[in-house]
Amino acid sequence: MTDIALKTATELVDLFAQKEASPVEAAEASLARAHRFQETLNPFVLIDDDSALAAARESEARWQKGEPAGPVDGVPVTIKDLVYTKGWPTRRGSTAIPEDQPWDDDAPVTARLRESGAVILGKTTTPEMGWKGVTDSPLTGITRNPWNPEKTPGGSSGGAAAACAVGAGALHIGTDGGGSIRIPAGFTGIFGHKATFGRVPAWPLSPFGTIANVGPMTRSVTDAAMMLNVIARPDWRDWYSIGNDRNDFLDGLGDGIAGLKVGFSPTLGGNPVEPGVASAVAAAAQKMADLGATVEEAEPALDPDHVTDVFLKHWFTVANTVVNSFDMAAQAEMDSGLLHIALVGSQYSMQDLVRAETARREIGFAINSFFQDYDLLLSPSLPLPAFDVGILAPPSDDPGRTWINWTPFTYPFNLSRNPACSVPCGLVDGLPVGLQIVGRHYEDNLVLRAARAFEAANPWELPPMATA
Repeated sequence: MTDIALKTATELVDLFAQKEASPVEAAEASLARAHRFQETLNPFVLIDDDSALAAARESEARWQKGEPAGPVDGVPVTIKDLVYTKGWPTRRGSTAIPEDQPWDDDAPVTARLRESGAVILGKTTTPEMGWKGVTDSPLTGITRNPWNPEKTPGGSSGGAAAACAVGAGALHIGTDGGGSIRIPAGFTGIFGHKATFGRVPAWPLSPFGTIANVGPMTRSVTDAAMMLNVIARPDWRDWYSIGNDRNDFLDGLGDGIAGLKVGFSPTLGGNPVEPGVASAVAAAAQKMADLGATVEEAEPALDPDHVTDVFLKHWFTVANTVVNSFDMAAQAEMDSGLLHIALVGSQYSMQDLVRAETARREIGFAINSFFQDYDLLLSPSLPLPAFDVGILAPPSDDPGRTWINWTPFTYPFNLSRNPACSVPCGLVDGLPVGLQIVGRHYEDNLVLRAARAFEAANPWELPPMATA
């Protein structure tokens, strides 16, 4: 048996059921990798061996009796440090949040994973308050890409992505307010899914409101579907949540995409894309056609500059509110980039925000209109491969460039609330490229089905350091 830490969650559960491996063995292997890669990649803000091994022993006892607690019993998981985890601090990448306070609550996703018997290894890194598309913070420093530690893993769920790619856990909770699951999934060559807004309950609700989501990051599409079956259960604390629709995300997962009508947008309205990425994504679109879908170039009626402006007003205004909830002493220690966008956000009026919300509805209408003619939309997840760590954006002639300028494919679907995923589709200069698949509201199953069909026909690699 190859290193058990690199098994998928689906494989682990089968091994546990057949008594060919134990949750303790899986936890020990995952913890060993967490510690091994912490120094070089810095994916974790907290690793708790004692708690994880205690949970693994309890899981092992249940499997010995043939009475697993749920679908992911014994599977090693991690939680992003924006998400409450009882007994551990949730500091959101910020020194402004004191560690010494009661931490008495689990977020809905954490609670559902515990109830299902998952073994929580620790908490993964995030930029301060999850504000940007790379992962570094005043609290934890720089998190790095396992394909090349001199490159960023993306953000804001960069710690989860890096841990996932090297086998430090099979299932990982990320959050996505503008691409924060799909950006690091694209940069690190894993799978990440932003579900339809409200599908996965969240509490406390993100200050970024109805553009913010919680979801799975995994090394296989099947694992993400299995994880969604656990974490998409309703929770009364999230009054936005869809409720219990009894959806099974594994249902029909292997049915393929023959007969589907798919729109392929290479630039989503004219956004620049690096040639190597464009080529890899075009080849992925052709692969979807080879699998039986009707694929043609088409895109929603969106003006990229307008979409960026609408998202910016939502994001920067809330950033201002978040920053100003702290006193001046705390603000003095915050990420200077976060302080800058908060300052910009302070200059918007209430009318600006109301107009942006109205424009957001029009963006949603345009995307809904597109899906009257197409079952799915394909695009690049990102217009470029991972760039150097320690900077907010790749080098540019525009000194005011921020993370929003190089992520034009992800945040439109936060505004519109559509399900969207990133699936690996190749390498450019030794760095992963992601294919984004977007679906209609509530059709997460179809997005996952398409991703699974592509994955089956185009298996992806793990970083060399993960298998060395």
